[in-house]
Amino acid sequence: MKWTFDTRGKASGGVLVALLGAGIPALVGAALHTDVGEPYQETRLYFGTERPDGRDPIGEPEFMRFLDREITPAFPEGLTVHDGYGQWRGKDGRSVRETSYEVVLLYPEKEADERSARIEKIRQAYEDRYRQDSVGRSDDKVTAEF
Repeated sequence: MKWTFDTRGKASGGVLVALLGAGIPALVGAALHTDVGEPYQETRLYFGTERPDGRDPIGEPEFMRFLDREITPAFPEGLTVHDGYGQWRGKDGRSVRETSYEVVLLYPEKEADERSARIEKIRQAYEDRYRQDSVGRSDDKVTAEF
């Protein structure tokens, strides 16, 4: 009878254990260390396009003029616009379904008070100009890096 001993299995198993042992702490550390970037505020504005008097909705060219004249000067460093479709219940209790635009603004958290005042002027301008009940707003604290 001939006995053989293969060390490759033990060696490769030991290498696997060593790699896993070294990699798991690194992965756990990366998962726990998520604070990439600086503290920013993210504001999303929701602009409806239906007009209360039954005229044609606010079209893309008209909205882009509003964006160029009102929003871009207040946030010249940049923004993002998404086309959307939304619905909400009006003051009269009727559901309104409409094309909409979502504008995403990012700005340093330390400027939040001053930027919020700019945002409120934008909301008011749109509501007044297009006779809208409201422009939706949501705010979140995020980290961002550019």
